[in-house]
Amino acid sequence: MSSSDFRHIAIRTEAGKAERLFRAAVSAFCSLTRPSRREIAQLEDLTLPLFDEVSVESRRYVAAALSECEYAPAALVRRLAEEPVEIAAPLLIRTNALSDIDLIALIGRHGLPHARAIARRKELNPTIAQLIRALEKPTLVKTRPAETVAKLAPVKAEPTSTTEDRRPDPGVAEEDARRRLRSMMRPAGEGVAVNLFLGQPTYVKLRETALTGNAAFFQTALADALDIDFAMARSVTEQSSYAALLAALKALDLGEDRAFLIAVALYPGEFPHPQAIRLFLDRYRLLHREAALDKVRGWKAETLSRAIRGNAIETAGGGRQASNGDEKAADRKAS
Repeated sequence: MSSSDFRHIAIRTEAGKAERLFRAAVSAFCSLTRPSRREIAQLEDLTLPLFDEVSVESRRYVAAALSECEYAPAALVRRLAEEPVEIAAPLLIRTNALSDIDLIALIGRHGLPHARAIARRKELNPTIAQLIRALEKPTLVKTRPAETVAKLAPVKAEPTSTTEDRRPDPGVAEEDARRRLRSMMRPAGEGVAVNLFLGQPTYVKLRETALTGNAAFFQTALADALDIDFAMARSVTEQSSYAALLAALKALDLGEDRAFLIAVALYPGEFPHPQAIRLFLDRYRLLHREAALDKVRGWKAETLSRAIRGNAIETAGGGRQASNGDEKAADRKAS
């Protein structure tokens, strides 16, 4: 089929409904050896308005066809990639129209189903491969054997019931195990703390703790990395936007792909579309590292100030107690 055939599809009234037009346009496009930018734009202009009107089968057909297309239109591919994995899988596995940033954003929005399909790509960025492994096994750390972990919680006697009732619920058991493991990683001040990321590089600690979904784990790792206290790290990450986190990651001199991976794990709602991702990357590139270091120095100064104020209060309290003791001793001697 020639390129002229493709160009005329948009004006063919005999093509019938949106369903046939959608499939025919993509089929004609895929037959072009080297489509021009204009033809790519024409396909997007024609198919994207029809997208919500076509069936799941048509979307699946188009996704499969474009996955084999060397010059697939990026906007249409990204729209298809947001579909359930049953539709998007061929594109997630094969297309070169999705960048590494696109793939990370898709994993952040859709989780394991999309991640497992992306893991099948032939030349996958190692950072993305690590992210997928972290999602598959969220702790990615050495923990106690399963039988030992089970002993961490006191065993409660089960009430007598029927055999059906006593049958364990796998979902409940799995959540209990996660809860016990999380309790082992509590930050200082919340009980006995066991740092399961001890000895790991800074970025690995930040990435793995961010992916646990527990803010306190990441805040503890960030406090260690920046040499600030836990309260300051919490204030950095509990803001409504990622602006403060941006400075923290820049001060640590992380690459933009690593910084984005952490940001999307902590603020998934901030990246609903590719434009938001592009904005993050632009802001990260334009943020001068020295400016970020200045902000971190301010956090450290505030941490030190709080520590000094705390020591002063403790000293004053001790002085008052000593003074009260001297007064009581003097009273006893006088009597």
